[in-house]
Amino acid sequence: MHDLIRDLRDQNVLLIHPRDRSADELLQQVHRIGCSFEHVWPLPRSLPEKADIVFIDVSVHCAGELKAVLDRRDRPVTVIAIIGYENPSVLDVILEIGAHAVLMKPVRAAGVLSSMILARRYQMEQVRCSKDMSKLREKLDNVQKVNDAKFILMRHRGITERDAYDLIRKQAMAKRTTTTEIAQSIINAETILRDL
Repeated sequence: MHDLIRDLRDQNVLLIHPRDRSADELLQQVHRIGCSFEHVWPLPRSLPEKADIVFIDVSVHCAGELKAVLDRRDRPVTVIAIIGYENPSVLDVILEIGAHAVLMKPVRAAGVLSSMILARRYQMEQVRCSKDMSKLREKLDNVQKVNDAKFILMRHRGITERDAYDLIRKQAMAKRTTTTEIAQSIINAETILRDL
């Protein structure tokens, strides 16, 4: 069995929706799946910290209100939008709040489990891609710093690019630090000398 399916019972579900037949049907299905759940209405000022998956009725509130509530968290949450109809303004709200899946009203038991699993997977992929992107940006920034430092050394010492890199690497090894930190020191020193 896939980890997402097995781990689903450990998820805390929050339903932000008026108490009606759709809400009751959804809560019954979440209970059958084995998740702990909480129902709140009206829209709270912030989400409970333990919420992992949030089902939210998007037909009543504007995107700004919903986004403000969903963004007030330290960790990401899986968002499943509940809508009564499709039109461009409702779809704009869904996209703006970053919903990972959509359920149509009236909510039926069929489709809830698959929506939860697919939304959870999509949200986890988003988090992973965001972390990978941050690492790549940092790596690119570090490469640029080393390149800038090499060109500074080449200009001031009249050495080749390879010799400049070797000099940075030797300094990093001697000082037991990274080539990026040495490169940043060279850049800082050149800036100070230029300002004098």
